[in-house]
Amino acid sequence: MTLSPPASLRRDIPDLSYKVGLRRNLLSRILTYLAGLFSAIAVLPLIAVLAYVLIKGGGVLNLSLFTASSTGLEGGGIGNAVIGTVIVTFLSALIAIPVGVGGGIFLAEYSGGGVFAKFIRFGTNVMAGVPSIIAGVFVYAVIVKTKIIFGNSYSAIAGGVALSILMLPTVIKTTDEGLKLVPDDLRRASLGVGASKFITILRITLPSAFTPIATGVVLSIARAAGETAPLIFTALFSPFWPEGFDAIFNPIATLSVLIYNFASLPYESQNELAWAASFVLVLFILLINLFARWLRRFASN
Repeated sequence: MTLSPPASLRRDIPDLSYKVGLRRNLLSRILTYLAGLFSAIAVLPLIAVLAYVLIKGGGVLNLSLFTASSTGLEGGGIGNAVIGTVIVTFLSALIAIPVGVGGGIFLAEYSGGGVFAKFIRFGTNVMAGVPSIIAGVFVYAVIVKTKIIFGNSYSAIAGGVALSILMLPTVIKTTDEGLKLVPDDLRRASLGVGASKFITILRITLPSAFTPIATGVVLSIARAAGETAPLIFTALFSPFWPEGFDAIFNPIATLSVLIYNFASLPYESQNELAWAASFVLVLFILLINLFARWLRRFASN
């Protein structure tokens, strides 16, 4: 048996049922639809670009493109550019990861939030917004033009240095923020049993913050792999296969510069190579970003 409140009390209870015709509900629905429309408009360019690159590049992609270099006006492939992209990106990671992780460790563990630490954090924020071509021009003036690397000018090493400048802000910031997420109780416990600060960082805090740090490193690699302007001023381009250790001291082909060079040429075969390289580069960056999302999900679990 259900007891209902007296009639006097029922008159004081407001009617909270949803009314479609109320002004606030109509306004809420209109704003919801507008938000959905704007979200679709924001995603539409990405979908359009991916679809167009898939249609134009995926249609001409075949295995022979990866076994030939980008020489000649007829035929050729993108194999040398794929290898060159891997080499230059690896060199940039080899420079940026130790420096960036070390800088993040200093900010999170040793700086104490002083003036110098604030200056470094401000500097990384500024560097994150600097156009990539500025990094290319800087490395061109310091390394390429002066031939400071064993008398060589344009080289894969110069390209790696330019890309590492672009990677550094992301690596530093993610390392700093990742170490801040580690509970201080872990540090106190390690120091309490006699471990030094260095051992505590090496054995406790860094392993605990490995996932966010790795995510930042992967995202920075994805950004570096798709850059073009810095490589035009530093690594330049080469239509030949990189051979031997000396290849890092000479101009080298990369996918982004190949796209830039071949897309504007009047030859259909080279335009097709540009579209194929675009498809491979987009797929490569997409896979790296998916891997970064997997790392984030792994951290949350």
